[in-house]
Amino acid sequence: MPEATDSLTFEVEGMTCASCAARVERVLNKQDIVENAVVNFAGGEARVELAVPDSAEEIASLEAAVAKIGYEINLIHEDDERVSQVDKYNEEYRFQLRNFWGAAAFAIPAMILAMLVPDSRTNVFLQWALVTPVVFWFGRQFHVAAATRLKNLTANMDSLVSLGTLAAYFFSIWAFSAEEPVFFETSGAIITFILLGRVFEAKAKGNASAAVTKLLELGAKEATVLRDGTETRVPIDDVGRGDIVVVRPGEKIPSDGTIVEGQTSVDESMLTGESMPVDKSAGDGVYGATLNQQGRVLVEVTATGSQSALRQIVQLVEDAQASKAPIQKLADRISAIFVPVVISIATVTFVGWWLATGDLGNAVATAVAVIIIACPCALGLATPTAIMVGSGRGAELGIIFKGAEVFEQARNIDTVVFDKTGTLTRGLMNLTDVVVKSADEEIFLRLVGSLESASEHPVARAVALGVEERDIELVRVSNFENVPGRGVKGTVEGTTLVAGTTKFLADEGLLFDDALEATWARLESEGKTTFGAGWDGEVRGVLAVADSLRSTSVQAIQDLSAMDITVAMITGDNHRTAESIAGELGITSFMAEVMPGEKSTEIERLQAAGAQVAFVGDGINDAPALTRADLGMAIGTGTDIAIEAGDLILMSGDPILASTAVSLARSTFSTIKQNLFWAFFYNVIGIPIAAGALYPFFQLLLNPMFASAAMAFSSVSVVTNSLRLKRFR
Repeated sequence: MPEATDSLTFEVEGMTCASCAARVERVLNKQDIVENAVVNFAGGEARVELAVPDSAEEIASLEAAVAKIGYEINLIHEDDERVSQVDKYNEEYRFQLRNFWGAAAFAIPAMILAMLVPDSRTNVFLQWALVTPVVFWFGRQFHVAAATRLKNLTANMDSLVSLGTLAAYFFSIWAFSAEEPVFFETSGAIITFILLGRVFEAKAKGNASAAVTKLLELGAKEATVLRDGTETRVPIDDVGRGDIVVVRPGEKIPSDGTIVEGQTSVDESMLTGESMPVDKSAGDGVYGATLNQQGRVLVEVTATGSQSALRQIVQLVEDAQASKAPIQKLADRISAIFVPVVISIATVTFVGWWLATGDLGNAVATAVAVIIIACPCALGLATPTAIMVGSGRGAELGIIFKGAEVFEQARNIDTVVFDKTGTLTRGLMNLTDVVVKSADEEIFLRLVGSLESASEHPVARAVALGVEERDIELVRVSNFENVPGRGVKGTVEGTTLVAGTTKFLADEGLLFDDALEATWARLESEGKTTFGAGWDGEVRGVLAVADSLRSTSVQAIQDLSAMDITVAMITGDNHRTAESIAGELGITSFMAEVMPGEKSTEIERLQAAGAQVAFVGDGINDAPALTRADLGMAIGTGTDIAIEAGDLILMSGDPILASTAVSLARSTFSTIKQNLFWAFFYNVIGIPIAAGALYPFFQLLLNPMFASAAMAFSSVSVVTNSLRLKRFR
């Protein structure tokens, strides 16, 4: 049994069309213990949220309820060795391909006899003999499934195929005895065409679900573990938390962990989409499946299996693929009543043609064409296949969509608000300017750098690091005092130093030089954080630090603007700094001096003005804004709480992923709409034409063989259209 949880995943067996999925979903949702159930036809899975803690009895009751309607569900345990979707569909592909070639070997000669050889009793008998194994052996899957559905007083796509082919077959037996025209070749051709459609469909579904399988295959299969001073090569399943693993250059890091010895650069592109390697040293975290490029490192394992970053990403992608977009609801309602409606239309068609023409054979053929051309499969595949491919492609690009509704939300977004620090900028202060007056620059930097090294403030750390990078040795500080929001002071090498704002310096009795005041104003106008430092009653110099922009920030904003999306920036910086950075980025709308807790209020203010807002952020203080926004985009390099709050995750700090995510989501939703349109259009047009609504202009469509080819094409076309998203860039 799985650990205590109220959310379970089941593999569903026996579904062949959208009406099957709708029926299983309806039965599961009727159970008292079920809070909500969603069945994914394309993925062959059911996600069930229970209203009570799960137990063997509760799971058995769900399995029994589904079994009553002729389907089977099997609980997928968290630690089960699962067959990948690609492997499952490849197996289905091989099965259907064997059936197709077997059916074709008999059906094609029967069609040749029917179309090219003069009619005779012997000819018809040969057709009968050739078609019989096609209908009852190679097409047995349709009849077995139909019989199961009939036993439970239900029907699905297999019921339509079975009914149509058996009607044509047994009518032909009667017609043979009555010396009337027969349709043996028609029943054989129907089975063959539909099997060919299932071959293409299984192949296309495998391609659509390939992304998750590729993610899972990224992980290392073995690891070198350091135990008792000896390096031992073991299977990855034998690696546990606390183990020390040895990772050499060119090897994959086997599990999430922390480097305890060595330094290297790591290619994390398979998880983040970021192509540039990331430098790592002792104390830095690393992730399983990423590639160690340079140095030999020792890594202490901190997470394995389902707790690893890779498996959590896969889980998020699978959750998105299993969920339903709101637009799917109409298709589900139609699919649920589709088969009974089609059978009713076919019955009316049969009676109408028989009464109108008196030709029983023609009436049967037309009714069979109506039954065969109908295809609820296309309706069921329209949304999930697009979501499978779109979310899979997103994962390859470093974008994790957390639910199908995100694709629909993205189409209405007209404003994207970026948090500045750590999103548009790198979030790391650098010492950019040092202007010294009446002092030696090296002495000035040693004194000021030493003073700032005693502070934990980001600006102070940037100064200390900048001084060290100039190969200037820092010394010990005494009498250190930090005055929050104003500055610091202390004694270095016998000199009492003061560093901070103009007011703080003035209050401490330090006088400004006019030239330094002008420099200060210039640096602030450039959007830099500026402060002064001095001693003995005089300001000796001015320093400035700045948070550098990410290299792709400008491009991201340009891409969003090209989609007619307004881009805004929100920051706690003062107005002058914010204005300067916004100018560099080409942003005309910005919100400055916004306290962390006020970000969500600003988002709400934009929404009140009628904007559909997406927010991009990475910190704990961004979580309320991510939740408040119509679409929350959490930077994956940020905190876990921010990631949890977001609707989608950008796995690297690259802001261009924000524009890519919106574009991909919109493309995916557009594909869903295209699929649904063609699925509805196909049935709305195809069924009346097959029934003879436009006779004699579309007389060919009255032929059941043509109808079977058209039905197979409808499902394949929907999946193929979705596969175009694999080429999204």
